[in-house]
Amino acid sequence: MLRPNERNARAWQLALLVLLLVLWHVASRDQKIAFFLGEPIQVAGRIWSWFLPADVPANALFPDGLKGNADIYVHLGVTLLETVLAFAIGTVLGLACGLWLALAPTASLILDPYIKAANSMPRVILAPIFALWFGLGIWSKVALAVTLVFFIVFFNVYQGVREVSPVVLANARMLGANQRQLLRTVYLPSATSWVFSSLHTSVGLAFVGAVVGEYLGSARGVGYLILQAEGTFDVNTVFAGIVVLTAFALVLDGLVGVIERRLMKWQPRSSETEKL
Repeated sequence: MLRPNERNARAWQLALLVLLLVLWHVASRDQKIAFFLGEPIQVAGRIWSWFLPADVPANALFPDGLKGNADIYVHLGVTLLETVLAFAIGTVLGLACGLWLALAPTASLILDPYIKAANSMPRVILAPIFALWFGLGIWSKVALAVTLVFFIVFFNVYQGVREVSPVVLANARMLGANQRQLLRTVYLPSATSWVFSSLHTSVGLAFVGAVVGEYLGSARGVGYLILQAEGTFDVNTVFAGIVVLTAFALVLDGLVGVIERRLMKWQPRSSETEKL
């Protein structure tokens, strides 16, 4: 029997996806189950119709007589803009604050309980406040998503800098490195792996913040489409929205992975480490 390994991992992953879709399709033959879980063919039809030009009928494979809906590009563009802005702003703030507090023990000691209190707060309850401050446009959704991204990046950067070896620091100082040189050649490289680890998680959280904000008050966005579908018990459209958001989240995560591989060339891969 062919065992999973690095070479055939993609084939196994694809086989698992096909198996799950087949099981979903078989289960959805029961209308009671289909009411709650939807039907994969109908979900595919929704997605297909969304990305067709307006007034173009969908393929006969989908029996609902769906037509193209160019509005999806507007809704998807709004959600992606909110997500990218939140991801960028949250990452920059988390990186800056994490570096600062990791290198400033006194400030870290004073602010520690406040940071923990802010992190333990359910961020969803801030959505009405952000709506009051920033209105119902994109910035209230961006602000909510930033609060999700910020703490993930902050704690990883903070921990990464604190994990720097004292021996490496002592050697760098003995060679005459000043604080700026230590930051560039010691602290940042040490925190880089922690930063990228947090970014892979932050991509999904940025989407979560944007969509939740659209749920609570919006007239555009994929979250708004899903909310409208839930109001009419259209579970197929709900799952279609989830699939679209997941696909774009994976694309953004893939871009983060590409940047990570280019910036982390100095770090040995797991396979190379095992050979050593």
